[in-house]
Amino acid sequence: MASLAEIDRVLAPHHLSVFGGFHPGAADDTPASCRTLLMLGPREPGFWAHVMAEGEFHDGAPDPLDRWSRRVIGRIACDLGGKALFPFGGPPYRPFIAWALRTGRAWTSPVGLLVHDQAGLMVSFRGALALRERLALPPAPPAPPCTACTRPCTDACPVGALAPDGYDVASCHAHLATEAGQDCRDQGCRARRACPVSQGYGRRTEQSAFHMRSFHP
Repeated sequence: MASLAEIDRVLAPHHLSVFGGFHPGAADDTPASCRTLLMLGPREPGFWAHVMAEGEFHDGAPDPLDRWSRRVIGRIACDLGGKALFPFGGPPYRPFIAWALRTGRAWTSPVGLLVHDQAGLMVSFRGALALRERLALPPAPPAPPCTACTRPCTDACPVGALAPDGYDVASCHAHLATEAGQDCRDQGCRARRACPVSQGYGRRTEQSAFHMRSFHP
């Protein structure tokens, strides 16, 4: 049985990290055989440079990042005797937000988005490993990073589209369609960038621009 440290060593060459895990119960909507679910996210710095050199980004086919995730995480899951699960490919979609909250390493931020202890508001998940073994997991942080934060994310959005009670998607898209929205299109969401944890995470601007183009073509 692989340990968490051994799995981390397998993930490292692919610039992936375990962003949290939990031992599922009946209400967690995981495969019946799953005794440990590990959430996987980009290992920074270096993730974007790594995936941009991979074949999926040079074959002209759509969805290169999702296809890379399926190939790499799928292979890792097979080698571990588990199952790879992904946040894309639906409907129906896997409940990745609920799973992230279940790990104790992600919380609902003051602007309603997920905030992660390592990635801040730049948190993203490339997939999850559903394992048959019950792995020992480290204790979760005692509190979210927002507890001791001045919360600059709360007034960073130029149109106030983000709030604890909901996300005004229409206002966000309308802003991104204007000249004033170029900063968000090219650099990434201002609220996410304002998060002090995000700023220390090392995510490349090019990756944020890639995701913004997917969200607002």
